[in-house]
Order: sequence, then C-alpha cells, then structure tokens
Amino acid sequence: MKLNRLIGLVAVTSLAATMAIAGTSKMDFAKVFEKECQGCHGPIHQGGVGSDLRPAVLKKKSREFMAETILNGRKNTAMPAWKEKFNKDDASGMIDWLMDWKNTVELTLDLDKVKQTWAKLADREALAKKYPKPTEVKSVLDITFATERDASLVDFIDSTTGKVLSRHKAGFAVHVTVTNKANPRYAYSISRSGRLTMFDIGAPGQPALASVQVGQESRGLAVSPDGKYVIAGNYNPGGAVLCDAMTLEPLKAYDTSRVINPDGEIGPSRVASLADTPYGPYFAMALKDAGHVYIIDYSKPNFPIVGDVPNIGKILHDAFLNEDEGKDFGRYFMIASQGSDVIGIVDFKEKNLAALVHTGPRSKPHPGQGSSWYSKGQNKQLHATNSMNFGDTVIWDSNWKVVKHVKTAGGGLFVGTSPHTPWIWADCVLGQPKNYNEVDLINKDTLEIDRIIKVGKHKGQLIDAKTKKVLQEWDATQHAPVPVFEVDSKMSGEKLLPMPDHLGKAVKKPVQPRLLHAEPANHGEWTMISEWTTGRIGIYDSETGKFIKYINNLTTPTFTYSVEHRQHVPGA
Repeated sequence: MKLNRLIGLVAVTSLAATMAIAGTSKMDFAKVFEKECQGCHGPIHQGGVGSDLRPAVLKKKSREFMAETILNGRKNTAMPAWKEKFNKDDASGMIDWLMDWKNTVELTLDLDKVKQTWAKLADREALAKKYPKPTEVKSVLDITFATERDASLVDFIDSTTGKVLSRHKAGFAVHVTVTNKANPRYAYSISRSGRLTMFDIGAPGQPALASVQVGQESRGLAVSPDGKYVIAGNYNPGGAVLCDAMTLEPLKAYDTSRVINPDGEIGPSRVASLADTPYGPYFAMALKDAGHVYIIDYSKPNFPIVGDVPNIGKILHDAFLNEDEGKDFGRYFMIASQGSDVIGIVDFKEKNLAALVHTGPRSKPHPGQGSSWYSKGQNKQLHATNSMNFGDTVIWDSNWKVVKHVKTAGGGLFVGTSPHTPWIWADCVLGQPKNYNEVDLINKDTLEIDRIIKVGKHKGQLIDAKTKKVLQEWDATQHAPVPVFEVDSKMSGEKLLPMPDHLGKAVKKPVQPRLLHAEPANHGEWTMISEWTTGRIGIYDSETGKFIKYINNLTTPTFTYSVEHRQHVPGA
C-alpha cells in the first residue's frame, strides 16, 4: 500500500464523525483541518506551533472560549482569526469534530513501503551529457527557488532579472527547498504532503528527475556537503528517510514512532529541523515532541545515530548553524524549542548540549533560516531569531548570552541577512493586520532598527525608523492572477504550470499585504520578500532597502532560496 493512500483511512473515519455532528454547517472539517490547521496543531492534534487539540485537553476549555478563538484568533499567538472563512455554525461544528476525534490510525515509517513509491521521472545522466552547461542562465548560482504554497508549486527564478523560468507541481504545500552544494545543478523540494522531488536546474525547464513519497506529512530537508545523500523528515509517520542524492533511492528509515518525551512518556515524535554541517559527516535531526536531537554519521556503514542529545526543551522546531569564522564554523546546531522558549545549542564536536539561550517567556522562537554574522559594532559574532507571539528579535553572542531584544512591529517567522546588506531583515508576518505588512531592517552593528519596509494596499514605502521620513514610495497596485492551465512536461514525467506573460486587471478591493521571508538574491545585490496575500514577491536593494520591482502572478509565495547565497551558509 502506498503511503499516501493511508490518508484515506483517516479521512473515512473523520468524515463519518463530521457528518454525524456537523449540524447546519456544510464544512468538511477533516479536509479543512488538514489544509489549514494541521501544520501548526499536528497530524494527530498534539500541538506544536499551535495548541494541543486532543479531546482530553479541549474538555478543560469552554465552548465559548474555543469558538471565540476560532473566529477571532488569539492576540500575541500564531492563531489567526478565521471569521472570514468560518461562520458560527462552522466554528461550532469544528469544535464538535475536534472533541469527538479519535486517533484511529498511527503510522510507522516503513522503508519497504517508501521504496515502492520511488519513481524516475527523467534520465539524469542523459540530461547532464546533453546539457553540460546551464541553458537558461549563465550559472545555476543565478537561480533562486520559490514555493507557492497553496498552488503546490516550486518555481525557479533567474534572480539576476526576476524572470520566472518554470513552475512545477511538487506536492501539497511545498515547504522547503535545498540544493546540492557539491553539485548545485541538482535541487530538491519536500512538500507537506510528503513528496520529495529532485530537479536538474541546469537543463531547459529545470525538469524533475525523480520523486519519492517519504511520508504522509513532511517538513525538513538536508543534503550532505559531499553531495552523496539527502535526508527528509516527517511529521507523520514520525521519522526521517535518507536517500541517495543522485537518484533519490531510499536507503534508510529512522522511525520515531516510539520515543521518550520530556515528561518521560513513550509515544511518537515528529521530526522537525534537519541540517547538514561542514564540521563533520553529520546530519542533525530534531525530534520535535521528544526534545532530543539525533546526530547521524553518514560516512559510516548503515548511517548510524552516533549522538543523542536530550533535554533541550518541548516542541522543537526550526534551527540554523553558527557562522563563526575559523575552525568552529558550523559546529553548533541552534534549535528553537517553542514549548520552553529557548534556543538549544547542540555541539557537533562533543555531541552534547552546550547551552540554552532563553529567549523570553511566551516568546516561541522561530528563526526560520536564522541569522549569524560578525558585528563590527559589537566586536563579536552574533546570532538572531524572531519570536512568534510578539514583536521581538532576540540576539545572542557565541558565549550564548542574550545581548539585545529588539522590539519589532509584530510576531514573525523569519530573520535573514548576508554579507551584502547592513541589516538583519525581520518580518512581522504574525503581527496584527495593521503591522504584518512590515519588514524591519535591524542594523547589524548598532542593533537598532534603521529602516522599515511597509507595503499598503496601494502604495509601498521605505521609512527611516528614527525620523519617520519616507525615503521612497512606489506603486503597490495589486493585480488579479492570470488563469493558466497545467501542462505535461516535455522533459520529464511531471506537471507544469506556465507563467503568464502579462498582468491581470487591477484588484478593485485590495487586501492588506502580508510580508514574510527576506532572502538575499542576485549574488547579494537584491533581497526578495514574499507577499503571501497579494501573490507576488518584492525585490529590494540589499544595501539601501529601496524597492526595485515585483514578480507577480503567484499564489501564496512563501519560502525562497538563493542557490548562490546558500552555498556559503552552513546547514542551509
């Protein structure tokens, strides 16, 4: 049985419960939960970024409180208001469905079943021989990937021009993309629906070469610096799958369906962040619910776990590596514990927990790609994370001491920087609607906000944070997406979505832009910022913060990944 068919077993049980208790609501609660809620609340409702929604926990809360939360959200948390999509009957029906939900199917990661889904989509060696040099860009390092979450797409963009080269169907809610640093011609994506895909970005149209279904719900991805292995992490079934990076052949499964959590209980754990490191032949694998980090040695036979670092905290999430120059470059895996409000510092060398950085009560750290840089003003290496629950960028040094809390306009998901910009770019995507259209530019030397990028419904502005002077204003007119239809790839066995060659009509009722994830691109000269609600990516000058242009006709653009930039970032 293929792994993705197991979804149906859950859906049948959920649908029966839904039909029995939905009342006047016509909402398919199981489907809505899978699409909109599961990412934060977990596939078996155990919580994570969001609260634990299992019946035993919900019975302690009033229906009024739960309905209010669904409809109007919770201030200073990641929970948004759903009143635009839910009416009162829908909210009541969702509460009934959650209260009656039973975990009828627990999956266990099975390597043989994963292997059954492995598919070759194009001939890698034939393409490399036919197209030894990139065909649509001067270098594959010119390419930036982008994910269109709700359209299930991975896009490849020429970051020197902003032209979208191709758009590929790659599984529901594509979450992460990475490249093979040893051979950056090859790229990989993982979708929330568990599809791992490999691409050749040097060939015309950047065709998919292979795919494999590693799980039902997945998140993390990492490639070994020697270019031999790629590892993908699952939320459900809990675990990770290590594959051959040149073929995607599954080689080993790491099952985490029975591990010990911080409370001493035995149960399943999702796998959150995964990272490679230049420090040694290791992958770090964060067990979200167990509070452990495994260290895998991919240079040894059968790819053993050679380190188990416990007691980091509850609800581990994303992570990044330190960029201290010299022998310690990439030595430390800095993992966010959102249930304990700490960053755990895992030492690849000693294979232990070097320190805990306390980010503040109820902060829920979320570094995204994270930021690590040498600050001339502070005369030391610094590292930073965003906070989800409120506007606070937390900065610490390599002695693992917090040196600054920078107040931003709202809770955020990503902080990014590069040697080509004087700032850390911190989004406020989880703030209130009046603020989530901002990105705050924090000076890397003074650790103060210098400039603010603020995009309104009609105009965008670059603002001096101290004087409030508008330094630049631009037209931010929103355009309706131009409809296009899927086509079959002529290069591989996949589906593509053509890029429209013109803008749609101006939107009569524009929405508040929601900005997130600043990514250096065009060899550091540009920074790309996704606009979730408007379907476009803004391009800005990395040195000045000034707006350059938009890439339009996208659907919920989220994650971007510059091949050239990430070549120099350990674990990215």
